[in-house]
Amino acid sequence: MSDEKKNENMADKKMEVLRSIQKAEEIYTIASPCTKMIYVECDQDTFDDEVFVFLNLEDAQNGAKALAEKKEPVSLVKVANSQLLPFFSNLYTVGVNCVVVDRGTDREQRFQLGEIVHRPDEKDLPDGKIRVENPELVLTAAYLMQKTQRLRQGEGEQEVKDLQEEVMAHFFKGKYIVAFEADKGIPLLKDKKGDSYQPVFTDIMEFQKFNRENKFRTAVIPAEKIPDLLSPETKGVTINPITINLQLQMNKKKS
Repeated sequence: MSDEKKNENMADKKMEVLRSIQKAEEIYTIASPCTKMIYVECDQDTFDDEVFVFLNLEDAQNGAKALAEKKEPVSLVKVANSQLLPFFSNLYTVGVNCVVVDRGTDREQRFQLGEIVHRPDEKDLPDGKIRVENPELVLTAAYLMQKTQRLRQGEGEQEVKDLQEEVMAHFFKGKYIVAFEADKGIPLLKDKKGDSYQPVFTDIMEFQKFNRENKFRTAVIPAEKIPDLLSPETKGVTINPITINLQLQMNKKKS
């Protein structure tokens, strides 16, 4: 078979899988309880940052079992057809670039995210609209929280330290959504130790998870300005408290 014919066959198979996803009543994906987000993995050969979806439950259970056998804590999440577009679109905010469909089966296919869902460039957004996203930070934080579980098992100490440094580097390059309430100011959250942290959000979807009662308004603040907003009693900030809940310790800037 010629290379051209092979390429045509591969393209046909990918289109068939895409149509199957579009028509499915539901699909399944693997989540991480460490982050309350989708489980992410870096492919050692391609260096793609990838997530896994499955067209049927049995294959999804087998995929989750294979990861659990590697001591990765995971769970399954069902995605209804009506939620497919927001599900795949949200992967842009997570920093994922690859979706692996039916991993470990003879139907396995790999897609770049843009092959599944396209979104407009920021320059094409309506006037007055801005896109606040920090995908590099979210992705690195997800890897950090997943690897921290390995650290509890006595593995990966140096890798965790490297990821911690990378998280801080990404954080100070970004701009974030800060919540505030009329007459009450910026909310504070307490952890199990009773220490207070100020929530900050990497994107609007993370803020909306926090603002389910519509009590808060927003401001977009660059990272270097966030220490100016901290109350004296806070230990720092917590990033995306509903999902990653990653605490970064920092102090209010002195006048």
